[in-house]
Amino acid sequence: MKIEHTAFNVEEPVLMARWYVEHLGLQIRRRTTDAPYAHFLADDSGTVMIEIYGNRDAPLPDYRNMNPAELHLAFVSTDVAADTARLVKAGATIVADIHQLGDDTFAMLRDPWGLPLQLVKRATPMIG
Repeated sequence: MKIEHTAFNVEEPVLMARWYVEHLGLQIRRRTTDAPYAHFLADDSGTVMIEIYGNRDAPLPDYRNMNPAELHLAFVSTDVAADTARLVKAGATIVADIHQLGDDTFAMLRDPWGLPLQLVKRATPMIG
């Protein structure tokens, strides 16, 4: 089986989807204009998607206080330092600044809504 998407219930799906398109380069594949304002966002490979929606009938995860080791969304970066600076300028906050683990380079941020985002540059890429 192939994974189609991972979904995140968030407080402001329309604004958050716009931020992900503008600052992370995701593309809207489908969206709804009524509640729960679901946005299916694909990465530049077109093979990985996330869904951002606002379902008020379900508990909203406390992303701001969630340990990034519990949940994070990881993005491949060719320049972790430049991407970190760019995203912080766009409203993200740094959780763990740029660091090395083995030959790989990482940074952990939070988007403006608190969802943990990891930037990773692997010495040997794990995906194409």
